[in-house]
Amino acid sequence: MADTARRFGGMLYDALRGRTVVAPLIETDPSLTIDDAYAISLDTLARRIADGETVVGKKIGVTSKAVQDMLGVHQPDFGFLTDRMWVRGETIDIAAHGLIQPRAEAEIAFLLDKDLNGPGVTAQDVLAATAAIAPCFEIVDSRIEGWRIGIVDTVADNASCGVFVLGEARADPRDHDLPALKVEVTKNGAPLSEGYGRAVQGSPLEAVAWLANTLGAYGEPLKAGDVILSGSLVPLEPARPGDVFEMNLLGVGACAARFV
Repeated sequence: MADTARRFGGMLYDALRGRTVVAPLIETDPSLTIDDAYAISLDTLARRIADGETVVGKKIGVTSKAVQDMLGVHQPDFGFLTDRMWVRGETIDIAAHGLIQPRAEAEIAFLLDKDLNGPGVTAQDVLAATAAIAPCFEIVDSRIEGWRIGIVDTVADNASCGVFVLGEARADPRDHDLPALKVEVTKNGAPLSEGYGRAVQGSPLEAVAWLANTLGAYGEPLKAGDVILSGSLVPLEPARPGDVFEMNLLGVGACAARFV
């Protein structure tokens, strides 16, 4: 597995830094498993850390039926967030941020103040470990050619994550019915999509619990101070220079992403 991780991890790292794409990994090596994919992801992450990046959180993706149907991936994926992936402000420079084929999705971000060590983490454990929630745009991206991904490809490729933007609003999750939280998204001023917290595994709390338990099986906790992206509430949408996305997480606050 170590040789496989180094081989494919190097390919994905070079694609990330060079803003290029590679063929689906599962086509190159049909024997790859999800365990292999996670090892590949960790290899790429180690290369990024060696470049000076710092892990600031984790993400779960492909949680909603709309996104699963769009991508043809029918189980969640998981990955890591680094400080260079966190866009401060609203402006996303596609080239400067190393994006290749970005798509925007509206999410609920969890800001943790306690560790979550799976397995055995419940939705109530997630609630107790969360300091606040925030509106968030995750800009997903793929180093896999044409987004032709399966679950192995997207886990290996850090859950197809590009960058993320947090809105300024913070809310106590205990003050809200999270499955009923509604998001409204516009693109270039026109209504684009809307969704509810229940789109992600019935509740974003359940999604984060799944992430804690899945990563816990690999010995990786969710840590106090982590930003956790809980999955898109709406279908993802391609983003190009000049596009402006805005979301309103009703009762919580707004977030915007402006592409140049």
